[in-house]
Amino acid sequence: MGVWRLGCLVVVPVAAACAVLAAAPQSPSKDGTFRSAIDLTTVNATVISRDGGLITGLPRDAFDVYEDGQLQTITQFTNERVPVSLGVLLDVSDSMFGRRLLEAREAIERFVVDLLDPGDEFAMLAFNHQPRPLSGWTSERAAAARVMAPLQPSGSTAIYDAIVAALPLVDIRNRQRAALLVLSDGADTASDATIRDVRSALLRSDGFVYAIAVDASERRPINTAVNPSALREITDQSGGRTLVVHSTADAITALAEIAGELNSQYLIGYSSPHVRDGQFHSIRVRVRGTDHLVRARNGYVALPRPPMSAR
Repeated sequence: MGVWRLGCLVVVPVAAACAVLAAAPQSPSKDGTFRSAIDLTTVNATVISRDGGLITGLPRDAFDVYEDGQLQTITQFTNERVPVSLGVLLDVSDSMFGRRLLEAREAIERFVVDLLDPGDEFAMLAFNHQPRPLSGWTSERAAAARVMAPLQPSGSTAIYDAIVAALPLVDIRNRQRAALLVLSDGADTASDATIRDVRSALLRSDGFVYAIAVDASERRPINTAVNPSALREITDQSGGRTLVVHSTADAITALAEIAGELNSQYLIGYSSPHVRDGQFHSIRVRVRGTDHLVRARNGYVALPRPPMSAR
């Protein structure tokens, strides 16, 4: 089990901040694993120039990390790619009829086969008015096409419920980073969970969320047009983002952007003065002396360690 997961006392995900427990501080191992004898708060950060390009290869001393406005000492750091567990959530509601679903499936299959790193794993979930798990964690690339092949569009759209249903996968993943990727062409019209419920759950997670919002221009006879603003409320706080495309055929371009970010993120660790107090703590990451934009989660809830079970 990766060190990152040992202290994540949650069953939910999506750049990351979660207390983890693990030998004295040292550099990451060859697989990027952080090793420490103390609780470590970790942040997954994407650095972007003002013209939108990804900034890679920055050293540890280029970064400042603030928790609750106080500068923290970075104790562990890597600018090398760390394997990711990616949960893919595909909208199969009525509005994804015809070529939309076909193109979305083709884009996801190309993403999994061609753009994910060989060391990554993925899991698949379809959703309409209810979530439908299609696979657990797997590294078998052919599984994506196989589990999506029988899908037929029907029903309404429950994005928030789908995210909540996917969150427990994070706790049982086999890679150090965890992310969810949502692809939908409709607004949420059927969830029991609210957007506030999802945002609250993500603060107790160590994952980040990306969304591809298909804002098609053609008339919609069924369901409600996608709401990118609502998706951004979820993705942006986690350190991910929402990409808007105008057809499912354009989704592969957006997926290539996401793959580029997954290949270029920094993992930063520090010892929080507030570990496991059960409270929310804000996080801000910056690159010192530059105008680079840093996309990282905006905070986390430091979950108390659960009581030890009786022997």
